[in-house]
Amino acid sequence: MNGKRETVVDVQGTVEDGFEPVRDAFVANFTGRGERGAAVAVYRHGRKVVDLWGGTKDGDASDGAAPWEAGTAQVIRSATKGIAALVPLLLHQRGQLDLDAPVGTYWPEFKAAGKERVLVRHLLSHRAGLPVLDTPLTPAQAIDGVSGPAAVAAQAPAWEPGTDHGYHAQTYSWLLGELVLRITGRTLGSCIAEEISGPLGLDLWIGLPEAAQCRVGRLADLEPPAAPAASGLRVRPKRSVADAYADPASLTSRAFGAIAPAPDENAAAYRAAELPASAGVATARSLARCYAALIGAVDGHPRLFAPATLTLARTEESAGLDRTLLVNTRFGLGFMLHGPASPLLAPGSFGHPGRGGALACADPESGLAFGYVTNGMQRNVTADPRAQALLRAASRAAG
Repeated sequence: MNGKRETVVDVQGTVEDGFEPVRDAFVANFTGRGERGAAVAVYRHGRKVVDLWGGTKDGDASDGAAPWEAGTAQVIRSATKGIAALVPLLLHQRGQLDLDAPVGTYWPEFKAAGKERVLVRHLLSHRAGLPVLDTPLTPAQAIDGVSGPAAVAAQAPAWEPGTDHGYHAQTYSWLLGELVLRITGRTLGSCIAEEISGPLGLDLWIGLPEAAQCRVGRLADLEPPAAPAASGLRVRPKRSVADAYADPASLTSRAFGAIAPAPDENAAAYRAAELPASAGVATARSLARCYAALIGAVDGHPRLFAPATLTLARTEESAGLDRTLLVNTRFGLGFMLHGPASPLLAPGSFGHPGRGGALACADPESGLAFGYVTNGMQRNVTADPRAQALLRAASRAAG
């Protein structure tokens, strides 16, 4: 005997014939990639073909820890951004929002500090030049519904809007949230709850209700905290994203540090906050079902995106070296697109990862929709090896 303890996990759920490789990859995440608690779901042509969960609910590897259950949900970090983008795209689909209009058309205070020509599409494609705040917000200010919108409205752009792109890690929350509020009179989280989660029967929230707090697992670091990394991706010569993140004056560090100190993501107040950039909560099953509904009918519910809207979601708006992430990224309107920074199901896929692991995406050509959530936070921003293994297995299973 070598004394090494074998990892044993009780994986529960179902897979349809032909999708067993996804279960194999899910088990391998626990035995070989450090997974503690997670769930994965896949839909194909509107039908659920994979629904698996396993491990512990709270990232606790000790014996006797509470198990991950069928209804366990998790904070999905930046995978929230793709869900949030549904609202402005649906408003555009209904004729209530012009993507080529200046943001100031709907939000007059936003015109300050040289932002008169920032377009709505710039917000969705990370081209607004507003990834940082000169004065970071406290966690309390970030969630009060007032300080964030006021800060981004007063902020001067870091570059000429529309000329380049850089990931708006935190400011995306207040940019999209306030735009939606000005147009509809409702918060973005309310729109999701009333128009998407409710009708589709989803356990998916931007603004977690008190009654659902007990269902959410605790996030836990699988490795010591470190700078966000993206293995194997091209970076600026002589400076990696880790170097930039460690430099408090860098755009990278300031973008991720727009809320300082970093909020406690396991706190009830954070989960209840409507932060469309980072604080969404969902089950893997609901993420996959939501994306399935974007590309086709699901259980009698008509598809959410008209063909023209689906085209907008996955047509490239931004590409190349990202000023914030320092790797090559691709964005449509509100969604990351398949590429070296964020490999998805296939070249025509769209979706969004969450820093540390979570991922949701869809591929209209194969009819696949995918959702993965985890409580084990890895050192990554966009290409978690656990999610990538599951994606590859799902793609192979679908042929």
